[in-house]
Amino acid sequence: MSNATLTPVTNPVTEIPAGSPALAVEHFERLLALETDCWDVNEAMQSGSPGFVLLQTNSDQASFDAGHVPGAIFMHHTTITEEALAQYPPDTLFVVYCAGPHCNAADKAAVRLARLGRPVKKMIGGAIGWLDEGFALVGSPA
Repeated sequence: MSNATLTPVTNPVTEIPAGSPALAVEHFERLLALETDCWDVNEAMQSGSPGFVLLQTNSDQASFDAGHVPGAIFMHHTTITEEALAQYPPDTLFVVYCAGPHCNAADKAAVRLARLGRPVKKMIGGAIGWLDEGFALVGSPA
């Protein structure tokens, strides 16, 4: 793209002006504080020491056993309690995911974790995003 000045155009993208760069930094840093993506989770999991616990939070144990993100554990969002988390130090970061963008189980899990005072991020895209990135799901041994 050249350095030429663009002629102002009004359309659905431009009719509301973009926020200031400072506002953009604040907004996107806030998003990154609460969300991560499949690519970054994969990189971290492959390191052998990801620094978080990856939770699949939707469906049931049988569905989890049939296919899940490698290294994930299953904890349905309704079962997230202090007792269920007792084995994890209070500062443990949890990364939650569910089936995909049409599923809100990860959001429900994130709320429960945050209400319990636990650090949490959501893996955007969920299992569908994982597959879209070309990564494979794995099944648990029977």
